[in-house]
Amino acid sequence: MRRPDLRFVAVLSLVLGLASCADKGPKADLLLVGGRVYTLSWPDPDGDGRPADLAPYDAKNGWRPDAEVIAIKDGEILLVGSRADAQRVTGIETQTIDLHGATVVPGLIDSHVHLANLGATFDRVNLVGVGNPAEAIERVVARAAKTPKGEWIAGWGWDEGAWASQLPDMRVLSERVPDHPVVLTGLHTFAVWGNRLAFERAGITRDTPAPAGGEIKKDAAGNPTGVLLNNASVLLTRAVSAPTTDQLKGRVLSALDAMAKAGFTSVHEAGADTPLLTALEELDQKNRFPMAVYAMLAARDPALADPQGAALQSPMRRPWRLKDTSHLMRLRVVGVKAFYDGAMGSRGAFFLEPYADRPDHYGVGGAEYGFERDRMAAMMKAGYQVTIHAIGDRANRESLDFFESVIKESPETRNTRPRIEHAQVLSPLDIPRFAMLGVIASMQPSHAVEDMPWAETRIGAERIKGAYAWRSLRRAGARLAFNSDLPATDYSIFYGLHSAVTRTDKDGKPAGGWHADQAMTIEEALRGWTTWAAYAGFNEQEAGTIAAGKAAHLTVMDIDPFVTATKDPARLLGGRIVMTIVRGEIQP
Repeated sequence: MRRPDLRFVAVLSLVLGLASCADKGPKADLLLVGGRVYTLSWPDPDGDGRPADLAPYDAKNGWRPDAEVIAIKDGEILLVGSRADAQRVTGIETQTIDLHGATVVPGLIDSHVHLANLGATFDRVNLVGVGNPAEAIERVVARAAKTPKGEWIAGWGWDEGAWASQLPDMRVLSERVPDHPVVLTGLHTFAVWGNRLAFERAGITRDTPAPAGGEIKKDAAGNPTGVLLNNASVLLTRAVSAPTTDQLKGRVLSALDAMAKAGFTSVHEAGADTPLLTALEELDQKNRFPMAVYAMLAARDPALADPQGAALQSPMRRPWRLKDTSHLMRLRVVGVKAFYDGAMGSRGAFFLEPYADRPDHYGVGGAEYGFERDRMAAMMKAGYQVTIHAIGDRANRESLDFFESVIKESPETRNTRPRIEHAQVLSPLDIPRFAMLGVIASMQPSHAVEDMPWAETRIGAERIKGAYAWRSLRRAGARLAFNSDLPATDYSIFYGLHSAVTRTDKDGKPAGGWHADQAMTIEEALRGWTTWAAYAGFNEQEAGTIAAGKAAHLTVMDIDPFVTATKDPARLLGGRIVMTIVRGEIQP
């Protein structure tokens, strides 16, 4: 397929411009023609994924685009329709881009990201995909060779889930890298691995108590081995100098630039503490954001997660407190994110029954893991959207219990659109409660295919049936939103769609998909990053579909995901982003 011609198409614009001279209506600034446009403005599919009657789909011919032209003016969509419709909105100064058959979908939204962490990964030792500790150590050794002695070396990405049954230790790492304190964060940030010098700098000894919800791994003699799990991770990470505001701003901008290149037009920051919020505010005040950022306050920061606290009281200092959902605002803060448990890979998730591979252990959750019910209830009653990280079935049940109790006390809080982040393992009894309570299940399709090598070992063949249960939730009427939880996974939309539709890894394994009865259709998968994600961020009036009057957030790709997923879903992984448009502006 030819690449879009980004030059002004003079002949076409002149012809259309002359034909429209008599029309005194508004003229487009930008006109996209020759595209395969899927507006997603028709109703949702049913719980089994069957397209609505008004969808551009039929059983014989499959999917087809429902428009070919989009006109944009002043950052908003002026018109969606056919090439003939374009005549009346084309003027002499209208820029026209021929997409040459590229596909246009509503601007993608990643509704669960960690921007500063993504930005930091560009400077840290990259351990994503390393197969064993020896390979990870070699990468650290290479970094140490060009780092002044005594300076910290930070790395990230070793898989604490895959390595949980044989965790690394500090011995070889300390021998190979003796002169630099080393801290290596796990892929999902629920474990850290350090060398002896790092532990000495942090003051972690055999006598150091583990915090509630955390574990210091120790040898038979009671000495730390070099790995800290779940809430204990902070004992080591807090010894590293905190980034400055300028460093955080740099990381955020690097992350947002990467997201724009990947086709995203908006993101939800899943847990901003005071330093990160300060950086976000300063960037917003200088109009530095290339896209809208919806930030959830970090519940673990008591200065923020308090509706009566001074930090939140001044709308002049915190203009986002006005909760204006206008697309003209770049930074919005409507929510607060809390943790109910840890991760399943590191056995920190909270379960109703013990782990299958550790029969004496249920995980830790609730107040013991730092969840403050009264504080979160107050935030919810003050109008904030409370989002709760919950992985294990007990954590999810008790999170639902919490929401149910608050809604019972204050029925209007149902309108805050509470969310459970991950909703990873659910009891069959709790699946219908999401729809009953209006709780959004915010889930990551890539987690299913990345966790499948070890997930069933953790919780057994029966409980795994309630894990990553997208179809069961849809059939029960629950609202879903899909996202990446970056940087813990590849945030490519094509990988996300492939994971949701096939439930296989990038090599197509296992054949037929892992628990394929829970797979999504391509329409459902794409809605998870568009219409449903917009709803999860209170922005469905401005984003999520392509329609006149909405913000001109558009993603252009070189494959038609609807056709590709139907005919050869493996080819989804070969898709590429052609163009990202935010408020009518093509992102660099």
